[in-house]
Amino acid sequence: MTLVTFWFIVLVVLWTGFLVLEGFDFGVGMLHGVVGRDETGRRVAIGTIGPLWDGNEVWLIVVAAAGMFAAFPGWYATMFSGFYLAFLLLLVALIARGVSFEFRGKRESVRWRRTWDAAMTGGSLLAPLLIGVALGNLLHGVPIAADQEYAGNLVDLLNPYSLFTGVTVVLVCLLHGSTFLVLKTAGEVRERAVHAARRVAPVTAAAVLGFAVWTLTMVDKGLLASLPAVVAVLAAVAAVWLVGRDRDGLAFVATAVTVAMVVVSIFVGLYPRVMVSTLGSATDLTVTNTASSSYSLRVMTVVAAVFLPVILVYQGWTYYVFRRRIGAAPTASRSGSGTGAT
Repeated sequence: MTLVTFWFIVLVVLWTGFLVLEGFDFGVGMLHGVVGRDETGRRVAIGTIGPLWDGNEVWLIVVAAAGMFAAFPGWYATMFSGFYLAFLLLLVALIARGVSFEFRGKRESVRWRRTWDAAMTGGSLLAPLLIGVALGNLLHGVPIAADQEYAGNLVDLLNPYSLFTGVTVVLVCLLHGSTFLVLKTAGEVRERAVHAARRVAPVTAAAVLGFAVWTLTMVDKGLLASLPAVVAVLAAVAAVWLVGRDRDGLAFVATAVTVAMVVVSIFVGLYPRVMVSTLGSATDLTVTNTASSSYSLRVMTVVAAVFLPVILVYQGWTYYVFRRRIGAAPTASRSGSGTGAT
């Protein structure tokens, strides 16, 4: 295996890790007003991700800033310039969502909290939608000129496959978040989370099936390449069956596998390309024509081997510390993540 292929695999792992971890954050953000019908319930829902969400978002920084920029600067430059407006909206969504965690508990005002709840819900919905559209466009294809410059406009990003991929990512995050709430809460909030999961699970499974069929018709790479899409469908179906059957951990694992395999199926369909060009295969971006020098990749490999295990251990410890269910409103200070007691 060459270093170029190795770093493509690393980026796939990073993208997958980001969406598996941040996916349930997005889902909880979308659902916190549904499962928490009063202030106490909303604080319980938000409290499940209060200690985790900012650490999960670090994976996006690692993927975008550290991974893609350093390993495949040509890919990074074309993607981030071509998808500039979409990524700007993504940044706004993530900022609105992050600020809402910090600010919603700063004032004793119903209107104030509703405003930040709306920002949390909207940001948590818009972010996975835009990420899904961006990933879908990598495989569907966008206009790329011979100089590796994006030659299209915003309308070129709004093709049916990419939009459907965005909707699918939103739905799997919604289901992932609902199973996380079932796993992490108790009482009425958990009951509402079970109800929400049961309602969204069949729709999500149908969307994943449609995504898998559509993806496999676009990419003809044989049985092995189709395996992630098949696993995504099977995991989504398993989640439909497991939700509400007192198999909370297994249901969460099933939705995590669904999210992971949706992402992996896109990148498996791409390789050895990193962006498909609608202007002809000669202008496709590949792992070879966008990669950094061999020396840079060697240095990055050493750095990743040293620091990535540290990050994984630290984040695993965080999840272990905050592993218990939440059955009542957190009593943290109002200076925390907006989850303090009234």
